[in-house]
Amino acid sequence: MHIKTSLSALAVAALLSVGAAQAADLPYRKDAPAFAPPPPVFSWTGAYVGLNVGGAFKSDNSFGAAGDVSGVVGGGQIGYNYQISPLFVVGLETDFQGTSLRSNSFANANVSLPWFGTVRGRAGFALLDSQLFVYGTGGFAYGELNTPFGNDTRTGWTAGGGVEWAFLPNWSAKVEYLYTDLERNGGGWTVGPQQAKFHTVRAGVNYHFNLF
Repeated sequence: MHIKTSLSALAVAALLSVGAAQAADLPYRKDAPAFAPPPPVFSWTGAYVGLNVGGAFKSDNSFGAAGDVSGVVGGGQIGYNYQISPLFVVGLETDFQGTSLRSNSFANANVSLPWFGTVRGRAGFALLDSQLFVYGTGGFAYGELNTPFGNDTRTGWTAGGGVEWAFLPNWSAKVEYLYTDLERNGGGWTVGPQQAKFHTVRAGVNYHFNLF
């Protein structure tokens, strides 16, 4: 009787040993990682406001001056973008600029452009996970040309392009070039420069209200 009991105990111990060895050979199972939702898709859609500063210089023989004409520009802009697909963005922007653009030639002393503004469309491509916006722009321009014979408000057109980088969820920085041509309004004989053609290169920053 004792022998049978001893044999049974040995058999149970052997089975337990085999089971433990097999359990040790099983691969270690880690807990499934917690699900992390993907980050939201970046979009340029929404309204924005911003500030800019840069430089301007004349084109050709405009401002009635044969010499160099250059100055500082600075102002603000407001606009709205709409991202119509992951690649394409369109928008509308208006800006108002103060300038120190001035001619001091002998024939037209103190011809200056104290301010100008534009209303422009923008269209381009969203690259690098939509954070880089490369665009062309163009539209209506207006400004005031001051001469020794009086002040004259001009209208015309502007065109150019730029790049804008969204460096934070609601902030972007841009560099932009514009060519602007303000012609004389109306008809009849008048004195002073007939056109104000100039280039501007400016850097700016925008705050986006609905950027996500």
